[in-house]
Amino acid sequence: MSEPQQNLQDGADRPGAGVTAPPAIELRDINKSFGPVHANKNVNLSVRPGDIHGTIGENGAGKSTLMSILYGFYEADSGEILIGGKPTSIRSSRDAIAAGIGMVHQHFMLVDNMSVVENIMLGAESGAILASSVAAARAELERLEREYNLDVDPDALAGDLPVGQQQRVEILKALYRGADILILDEPTGVLTPQETDQLFRILDSLRQEGVTVILITHKLREIMAVTDHVSVMRQGEIIADRVTAETNKEELAELMVGRKVLLSLDKAAPRVGETVLRVENLSFVDRAGVARVDKVSFSVHAGEIVGIAGVSGNGQSELLELLSGIRPVTSGQFSMMGEDFSTEHPLDPATMRDVKAAHVPEDRLRTGLVKAFAADESAILGYHRSAAYNSAVFLDRGAIERDCGQKMSDFDVRPQNPALKTANFSGGNQQKIVLAREISRGPRLLLVGQPTRGVDIGAIEFIHRNIIAMRDSGSAVLLVSVELDEIMSLSDRILVMFEGRIVGEVAADQADERLLGLMMANAAPEQAGAAGS
Repeated sequence: MSEPQQNLQDGADRPGAGVTAPPAIELRDINKSFGPVHANKNVNLSVRPGDIHGTIGENGAGKSTLMSILYGFYEADSGEILIGGKPTSIRSSRDAIAAGIGMVHQHFMLVDNMSVVENIMLGAESGAILASSVAAARAELERLEREYNLDVDPDALAGDLPVGQQQRVEILKALYRGADILILDEPTGVLTPQETDQLFRILDSLRQEGVTVILITHKLREIMAVTDHVSVMRQGEIIADRVTAETNKEELAELMVGRKVLLSLDKAAPRVGETVLRVENLSFVDRAGVARVDKVSFSVHAGEIVGIAGVSGNGQSELLELLSGIRPVTSGQFSMMGEDFSTEHPLDPATMRDVKAAHVPEDRLRTGLVKAFAADESAILGYHRSAAYNSAVFLDRGAIERDCGQKMSDFDVRPQNPALKTANFSGGNQQKIVLAREISRGPRLLLVGQPTRGVDIGAIEFIHRNIIAMRDSGSAVLLVSVELDEIMSLSDRILVMFEGRIVGEVAADQADERLLGLMMANAAPEQAGAAGS
């Protein structure tokens, strides 16, 4: 990242960072269970004042539960919380705020049709007379903006602000309520690289003013760039604490998973073949009259991965749903393995499977699986009419179970129990069930959306290898992801979407975060080749 992050490891003389100062936060022997699940096991955590402290771990490791206890969403079954060296009872978010703790959630908690200053003061009005309360909030907001370099228009409607500005408002809300400890939950998930750099500069300003920050993230690159210390959680316990400058991504990944993890992909140059998917002036207009996909044109060839980058909400999801037959086309057309689809000849998911195309949806629980079904039933969704799964009259349960058992073995699904309900598998193993169902049939075209969303780092490695294997076997792959690292490491060509349009194309070996970030903000269309070239 840029220079702000490079300065975050030093500065031991910053406010509040004295060696003799008590920890800003100390958690002692914290335990929390949900029925038979022991989510936190005797957790001990100490965070120095004025530090940026990272907390990482796989899904289900217990980090979100721990932060929820600190912010008062849950109450620990046992253990002690000390704030500034003093034992503190936190039974609710009100208690946490009173103790100087603020939290910026992954999904922002703003009222879109209210102004910035109204959002800031909401729930913390200073008096019965609203006008004087607004004036006081505006004055305090201006002070906080100056002190922490958090410029934002106080009169702008929250819903009209870009996501980076909305995040600033969330931080200002916490500071307005007197927070000197900030918890940030996956704060860069909806930001461009440039907005991420701006956030890191803000965190540096907070740190220099003595604010303590706890950063929950799954992005090891960001942990290395911005934190002073990092704690690793696994199976409900903190298994390691590290000074960030004395560790690396490889060690942290191994600590999280319990084995060595390959963080870089080794892939051969693509062997590009015939055109498998051709999209021409494709558009989709929603019920409100908004063009979610706006005259999009591009092609995908056999033996290549084409990635689509963009900040979430810029039409990528709708594009995948058009190409998979979930949404109807408003105008334009596309061809898949030589068969044309348009408003006159619509596509449906069954036809898509007939032409040897497969779809791994962005939301596996909404459109990819049925949680109440057994795993072997989820593993044949959409293909359940195949002769391989049917006897003369009924479904062949034995064949379905054997087929699922083989998929579980091939795709390392754990536990390998076809009868277990889909809901009882972890997110990574649910995603493997979807991938196994779609990839095992050797599709000519694979549409895959957010393949590693909510997936553990060990499963990410496995999923990436399988997507590369699909491409190397001669399949065409269209990949949609909001993770730029994923787009850049997997793709052979990268298209960028902004407000429903493709605003540029770049070869993967010529892409970097800065260029893609500018394109994602539609700020540098001249720096990339023409889309669809």
